[in-house]
Amino acid sequence: MKAVLLDGFGDIDVLKVGEAEKPAPKENEVLIRVIATSINRPDLVQRQGKYPPPAGDSEILGLEVAGTIEELGDAVKGWKVGDRVMTLVGGGGYAEYAVAYASHLMPIPEKMSFEEAACVCESYITAFLNVFMIGELKDGQTALLHGGGGGVNTAAIQLAKALTPDAVLIVTAHPDKIERVKALGVDLVIDYTTTADFTEAVKNFTAKKGVDLILDHVGAKYLAPNMNSLAYKGKMVSIGVISGIKAELNLALMMVKRQQIIGSVLRSRPVAEKAEIVAEFTRRALPEFADRTIVPIIEKVFPLDQVVDAHRMMEEDRHFGKIVLKVQ
Repeated sequence: MKAVLLDGFGDIDVLKVGEAEKPAPKENEVLIRVIATSINRPDLVQRQGKYPPPAGDSEILGLEVAGTIEELGDAVKGWKVGDRVMTLVGGGGYAEYAVAYASHLMPIPEKMSFEEAACVCESYITAFLNVFMIGELKDGQTALLHGGGGGVNTAAIQLAKALTPDAVLIVTAHPDKIERVKALGVDLVIDYTTTADFTEAVKNFTAKKGVDLILDHVGAKYLAPNMNSLAYKGKMVSIGVISGIKAELNLALMMVKRQQIIGSVLRSRPVAEKAEIVAEFTRRALPEFADRTIVPIIEKVFPLDQVVDAHRMMEEDRHFGKIVLKVQ
């Protein structure tokens, strides 16, 4: 089968399209004929040799796929060959065929394209897990979401507007993306290039109360302003560390304000735990996609042969929403 292979680890020039062995499903898995997949930030980190796949998963890049079921494992029930599905995978998405656990599958809604479906599982499930299942965002609360315009950020905004329409959203964004972020219905957008310490802006907007939830992928650089922006009993969910892994924390302030810092990853969670997350997403969020309340935001669709250009677009931060690879 055709797949994107790595000629070592490093910059985008290690990406090569070549031939790989077609995978076979185990008893609780299905084989999917991949129509589309998407580019996610962890793909770039894995390409650099800093984010290996979980043991037993494919070393081919790609964390989510959309396509049709080609073959069922012996123990799989409730699905049939030809079903349109989208799913998380531990690896292997940049290929014509991929295997996935049957418990991680979701049906693609009738009105959703394969390209749109390829955007859902990694970014939207990540956002749903951390904003709603862990962060427990509710109507009337205020959330601060960093990285306006990225896949997880735009997913979090769309999910919050659909599931908690009375929640107040504050987003930090690059000036090139501020207007597009505002168009999604965000209440306050902060230019992070001119306001590196967003504490005062947040306090002014919230009448000094602070925010109930922060979704952060920046890490060390934002730890202090994040904690200063967090309200009494507020939660910060950390999902990335692009600015570093070490920073000083004022434990006394955290204790007095009864704040929580929660670390979270999706890829390395146990199979059964991922299945529970997918089931909850299917129950609470998937109907919003089926009726087109939420439509995945796609910056561009690249053919598989142009994977280098797709990675370059993400590395240069020239996208808003998702970047999709059309496999076949």
